[in-house]
Amino acid sequence: MRELRRGVRIVGEEEARRMLKIGAVSKRSGIGIETLRFYEKADLLDRPARTFSGYRVYDEEVLDRLAFIRRAQSLGFTLVEIKRIIDDALKGDSPCGEVRELVRKRMAELNERLRELHRYRKELRHTLKDWDKVGLAPGHICGLIEGSKVEHVAHRRAERWQTHTPAGEQDGCAEKQPARYGRV
Repeated sequence: MRELRRGVRIVGEEEARRMLKIGAVSKRSGIGIETLRFYEKADLLDRPARTFSGYRVYDEEVLDRLAFIRRAQSLGFTLVEIKRIIDDALKGDSPCGEVRELVRKRMAELNERLRELHRYRKELRHTLKDWDKVGLAPGHICGLIEGSKVEHVAHRRAERWQTHTPAGEQDGCAEKQPARYGRV
């Protein structure tokens, strides 16, 4: 085993045979190769070792880390939050208190979104009732839509995010992310 300047560990053929190449990790985890590379750049995964020919090779533990990332995403955690949780655990700190607080915050946000959706549904129901009374409405394209007073919840939420969210975190994550299998 050798180490390159940038901290990349080089493994010999025998050790590499006991490890997983990126394609095998992708297949076993169900996570795409580009996403794995993204996770590596985002420091969600440890830098993999390399074979003499340059192939990435991973220890089996990477599958546990990927399963953790997927579970955390399914609970609504962003990659920034997941990285912070992983970093805390690697430092020996228990991230459980922070995790509980993040979920409490997420629950409050979800409850607000549900209230907004119920208001929106009520507005749509009243609008549809009014449209049924009107029938056809003259307009440039569709008079019903042009005369509508309903404002979609997403527009209200976007305005609120712009006024209450720190710069660079509109979606809860400051870095670019590839499309999610669900959300990466």
